Amino acid sequence: MTQTRDILRAGLIGFGIQRSLTPAMHMREGEAQGVDYRYDLIDLNERKLGPDDLEMLVAEAEAQGFCGLNITYPCKQKILPLLTEISEDARKLGAVNTVVLRNGRRMGHNTDWWGFAEGFKRQLPDADLSAVVQIGAGGAGAATAYAVLAMGARSLAVLDIDPNKASDLASLMARNFPEASVTVATDLQAVLDGATGLVHATPMGMDKHPGMPLPAELLHPGLWVAEVVYFPLETALLQAARQRGCRVANGGGMAVFQAVGAFSLFTGLEPDVRRMLRHFADLTQPGPLRLPETA
Repeated sequence: MTQTRDILRAGLIGFGIQRSLTPAMHMREGEAQGVDYRYDLIDLNERKLGPDDLEMLVAEAEAQGFCGLNITYPCKQKILPLLTEISEDARKLGAVNTVVLRNGRRMGHNTDWWGFAEGFKRQLPDADLSAVVQIGAGGAGAATAYAVLAMGARSLAVLDIDPNKASDLASLMARNFPEASVTVATDLQAVLDGATGLVHATPMGMDKHPGMPLPAELLHPGLWVAEVVYFPLETALLQAARQRGCRVANGGGMAVFQAVGAFSLFTGLEPDVRRMLRHFADLTQPGPLRLPETA
C-alpha cells in the first residue's frame, strides 16, 4: 500500500531571490523526514512588486494554505505591522525573517540572529568580541548586532549609509544590552583601527550587488571579518580580508542555521543539523564552506 504523506507549503518573500538556496534546504530536509514539502520563491522583482505589496502577498499565501513564510531583504522590518504575534527576540531586535501561519494567526520570529551566532561560533570559536564594528543597520544588521551582543560583545559601533538607521539600531541595541557600549560610528577608519572584529550586514558583495563595503586598505590582521552574504560564499570582502591576514567567517553559517530554525517552526519537526550542513556544502561546491557539524 502506498503511504500518504503530509504536504506542507512554505515560501520566501524578497527581492532578487531566484538563486536562493533556502528552498532546496527546506525541501531536501522535508524529503529526508518523509514529508512532501513545497517551498516557493515569491520574488518581488520577478512579480514587479514592492514592499508595499507585502500585505497582499501574505494574504495570498494564507489563502493557498501556506504553513509559513520566510522574509528577506527588503521586507524584514516592513512585515512587523502585518503580524498578530511577535516573539520576544524578534520584538527586541525589530526584524522578522520567519512567519508561522496557523489558524488565521501570523506569528513572527527571527531565526537570523541565532543562525548568525551558530555559524559564527563554528567558524570563529575563539573570536575576540571586545570591540566590534558593524556595517549595515537594516533587517540583517539588526540580527547580527543582536547576535554579537548576545554572544558577549563589550563594544559595538554601527555604521550605515543612512545615519538615521544606524542611530535607530544603536539605540535599540543599547536598550536591549545596557551592559555593552553601543554607538554610531561616523569615521570608519578610526573605529576599525581599534577594533577586534568587523561584521558586514548589507547586500554589497552579492551577485546582483558586486563590490566591497569599505576600502581594502582599512582591513588589518588584528580583525576577524564576518559576512552575511552567502551567494557567493567567497565575497570580495572575504577575499580582501584573507589577503590582509584576517580570520574570516562566511555567510553560509547564517544561511544554514536560519533555515534550521525556520524548518522547525514551520513543520514542528526537529531538523537534522548535520544533514542540512552537508546538503548546503553540496549545493555550494566548490565553495569553501566547511563548518564543523558540532559546536
